[in-house]
Amino acid sequence: MSRKVLCPIPLVLVLCLATGGFADLLADPSLSIYYSFDDFTDVVADLSGKGHDGVVVGDVTANPDGKRNGAAKFATGSYLDLNGPSIPAEDIPTSGITLAAWVKCENTAGHHAIFNARASDSTWVVHPEVRSEGNFRWLLRAAGSVVLFDIRAGAVTWGEWVHFAGTYDKASGKAFLYINGQLIYEQTVVNPQDIAGNWGLGARVGYNIDNARPFTGLMDIFFLFKRALSQNEILKAMQGEAYPLAFNPNPANGAVLLDTWANLEWSPGDFAVTHNVYFGENPDEVSSGTGDTFRGNQPTPSAIVGFFGYPYPDGLVPGTTYYWRVDEVNTLNPSSPWKGPVWSFSVAPRTAYNPKPADGAESVDLNAQLEWAAGFGAKLHTVYFGQTFDDVNNAAAGTSAGITTYNPGPLQAEKVYYWRVDENDGATTHKGDVWCFTTPGTVGHSQPAYGATGIEMNPKLSWTPAAHAASHQLYFGADAEAVRKAGIASPEYKGNKALGDKSYDPGLLVWDHTYYWRIDEVNNVNPGSPWKGPLWSFTTADFLLVDDFESYNNIDPPDPASNRIFEAWKDGFGTATNGALVGNDLPPYAESRPGWIHGGRQSMPVSYDNKQSTARYSEAVLTLASLRDWTAQGVAELSLWFRGDAANAAERLYVAIVNRSGAAAVVYRDDADATQTKTWTQWVIPLQAFADQGVNLADVDRIAIGVGTRGNTTTPGGAGKMYLDDIRLYRAELVPVENFSFELPGTSKQKGFDSVPGWNTDGPCTDSGVETGYTPTDGSWTAYLMSGDPSVWQLTNHVIAAGDVLQLKVDARITWAATVLRATLYYDDNGARVAATSQDIPLSDTMREYTLSFSAGAVPASVGHRIGIELSNASSGGTWVGLDNVRLEVSTQ
Repeated sequence: MSRKVLCPIPLVLVLCLATGGFADLLADPSLSIYYSFDDFTDVVADLSGKGHDGVVVGDVTANPDGKRNGAAKFATGSYLDLNGPSIPAEDIPTSGITLAAWVKCENTAGHHAIFNARASDSTWVVHPEVRSEGNFRWLLRAAGSVVLFDIRAGAVTWGEWVHFAGTYDKASGKAFLYINGQLIYEQTVVNPQDIAGNWGLGARVGYNIDNARPFTGLMDIFFLFKRALSQNEILKAMQGEAYPLAFNPNPANGAVLLDTWANLEWSPGDFAVTHNVYFGENPDEVSSGTGDTFRGNQPTPSAIVGFFGYPYPDGLVPGTTYYWRVDEVNTLNPSSPWKGPVWSFSVAPRTAYNPKPADGAESVDLNAQLEWAAGFGAKLHTVYFGQTFDDVNNAAAGTSAGITTYNPGPLQAEKVYYWRVDENDGATTHKGDVWCFTTPGTVGHSQPAYGATGIEMNPKLSWTPAAHAASHQLYFGADAEAVRKAGIASPEYKGNKALGDKSYDPGLLVWDHTYYWRIDEVNNVNPGSPWKGPLWSFTTADFLLVDDFESYNNIDPPDPASNRIFEAWKDGFGTATNGALVGNDLPPYAESRPGWIHGGRQSMPVSYDNKQSTARYSEAVLTLASLRDWTAQGVAELSLWFRGDAANAAERLYVAIVNRSGAAAVVYRDDADATQTKTWTQWVIPLQAFADQGVNLADVDRIAIGVGTRGNTTTPGGAGKMYLDDIRLYRAELVPVENFSFELPGTSKQKGFDSVPGWNTDGPCTDSGVETGYTPTDGSWTAYLMSGDPSVWQLTNHVIAAGDVLQLKVDARITWAATVLRATLYYDDNGARVAATSQDIPLSDTMREYTLSFSAGAVPASVGHRIGIELSNASSGGTWVGLDNVRLEVSTQ
């Protein structure tokens, strides 16, 4: 898991402005031990300044995927030895303690000791643990093995990051256990005493002194204090180092509220003085701060919504999701404001929600009880239950009750069941959705999984047959109701599959579109046949897949199923000029270790060696079997993820694409030490960067990913190992252009642009404006510009960032005798329009698309300014140009 990338913060500012923040914790005299785990080998450095380094015993390794930067990965039975007898008494907590750490434990069926110490009198001093029974333990003892408290609480989620923090204060007699910054258990100690004050028999991180309860998994940001931290201090400790962003939102991100107003609260960033709050129903507008989402600058970390006199004075709406963001502000800091993440919460819908069993659940127990979350304000719940969708959807009579559970009675195996809950709030009945589940023996295990998103556009559908199936009737389409109701005479029917044939190829599907399918199981000797299956769905991706490395296996030739990664991606094995080697020498050939994969189950390891006598560059090359047209679906960006290691020799990366004709184009990454990047990093390359070098994007034969300088045969480089994953083609992000097709106000032909939303001119127009007709390409209206009239322009809300590549696309034609359209991309400089790029475009009589591109790198002065569009008729005489469908795309290198 990772946090958003933060802007670098000067050390002076950290020291001067981090009041109450992480820097204060590091300077706290009660801090005894702090391990960041960011980078270590045989010894983990104690960054508290006390010098209590941890010596690695066994297999404890640096892992790049920590909660913040690096983490320590503990193999079972491995630990850090703190040499307990050597630690002075003044550094051992007695009258108070805080022990905190991020942990991500594997489910080994055993207990996991985060830390353990044992006193000279054999007292087991401290037990912070993740327990096999699925909870957390926080125990302390006084001298003589007197138990002060033994807290066991909370619920563990195996394989996910969780923050553990236990505190004790002798003066107040209070012991607290916090999980993820939230207090989950408080205990008043009956007889408060000092904690046992020596670690004479040892102290360890990750393993008990008696070699029991091995911690297995990842650990990050370990703290030990000699006092009890406050909850707010624990929240700061969770963040790691100076953290300028707002965090710890309340309502929590993704929460469901049971009221129509909310008091938004958050923990402020370390440098915040005031707080800019954005709130609305559109996540993109909240992210960009557009529309009316800016709700003001707050002096305190809270804001009210859904109440008279505040945003949404009529109240929040049940069933609606709201998005909010807090930018932290400090006018004395040049990095201010710090843009915060977008959080969300929902107000509970008036209909029932959160069904159990979940919608689409499979192999449900035959004695299952149905449960759900009550709709907003619901007082009475009516349940409808049956074995067909239509019966349940159309039912008028059900079972009413005042509780949110229903017992359907004993269920039958190999059945599909449907159910619905209508909610009545005393005034209105709100009809619920129809949910379904199946019992054991029913057709199931659909691939793609039910409700899956991001599915490639040429998927292979598969399923597990029902217990008594002899063949399978398959239905497929883009209309849910049509597929649900289809019969063998319907166009959605795709045929009968014989027993053993349990897959289907639907062909190339549409970009970012939802599809539905159904399997009816057939056995002609059974009078109940066919058995109608549940309706499944999936949504195709908003990208084209080049390679995600998931299809490669460890099967060696001559087995026909062999698909080894280095057979597809050609490297330098057996050649003198290419220093690359793809894959691991022994299975698994593709990388499968956690932390070394960006998405899915596998990534591609590539070793590079550019210091050989003849090999001065290294590259892996894939010949494309399909997806050779890199203009399909309007794609405009190549995206790939990479990571290296600090131990690698510093080299730059490149991507090359090659046409079947042999024409090639190469794009290099700017950073010369990309190979030393320790975390997964996305590299987005505008496809125009290849096209500008003369390659045909519609005929891409090969893609090469390399290290060094392609074709270099003279200058030696270094060696190392890289990991690559998730190579995709995306459409460019659209910059919002208001009224891009000139549809508004859309009542009658207008001269001038004073009443045309979004568009402006610098003076009166003789004969320019908007009208219907003249071959519009989006909607019914077009703009017309007369020669000699002032240009029409629009300033967008997009702020140009370093690395931005912007492309203007506009549909244009000769309306009457014109010859040239002048297109300009400009940036706003305190109200002045400064041209970043401009072009006079020759036109034809046919409405067609024209483009104009601009790279922020070519005009550094534009960075930090808003981008605008300006269009004019640059022809002479009384001529007219027609315009429509103005789009602005942005890619980031």
